[in-house]
Amino acid sequence: MKTLVLLALALSALGSPAARGATQDAAAPPPVAQTAVAPFVATYEAWYQGKLAGDASMRVEQVDGPNWRVSLDIHGRRGFVGLARVNIEQSTDFDVYYNQFRPLRQETVRRALMFSRRATGVYDWHARSAQWTGDISKRRRDAVPLQDGDMSTLLINLAVMRDAEPGATLHYRFVDGGRAREHEYRVSQEREIVEVGDLSYNALRVSRVENDQDEMIIWIAEGVPTPVRILQLDDDGTDTVDLRLTEYQGVP
Repeated sequence: MKTLVLLALALSALGSPAARGATQDAAAPPPVAQTAVAPFVATYEAWYQGKLAGDASMRVEQVDGPNWRVSLDIHGRRGFVGLARVNIEQSTDFDVYYNQFRPLRQETVRRALMFSRRATGVYDWHARSAQWTGDISKRRRDAVPLQDGDMSTLLINLAVMRDAEPGATLHYRFVDGGRAREHEYRVSQEREIVEVGDLSYNALRVSRVENDQDEMIIWIAEGVPTPVRILQLDDDGTDTVDLRLTEYQGVP
């Protein structure tokens, strides 16, 4: 299974997509965001290959002055056969710069019964490069040049929540885990009914596209500030990890 690309919490709308093209002056402090970031926490059931495998939590919180953190933790049930593939903790520290989510530090921890692996990335906007250390392959330890608008996995998912409109095609540059690549997302023309537990939502389907195959699908419901469902597909198109919203609330 390819590296899990998962959605963290949604923020309030932060301006038009055109605002993301503003040139960044790395030496200057980030200007005040036009719309405040909203702290939030949500819980999900984590399903793996059609079976309830554990739970997940997603959170946005302010950590220091203008800096924020978005995090996603997935915990598999003890003894579950897929534990090593779904037990993961991810976080990105970021600020909001000209209505862009600008990553500052990224961390991924994968845990299983017999091992724990940690990789940490630092985004240096003065030097315009990002570099990872820790449990990461040698070929991904070289510095990656940064471009305006570059984001980590979790921040791209926040941007999708912000930008999704019926029929839209969204483009972002992913810089995470020592690599850079272009990501494309396609938003459905119409909303569809999505059932999650005892609730049903009228939601937009957003699909990440790579090699003409959907790798990840998320459903965004109007009035719900976090995805109601997140589905990761394996290379053959079968369900692998499926997160289903059970609760969400604001954080004082």
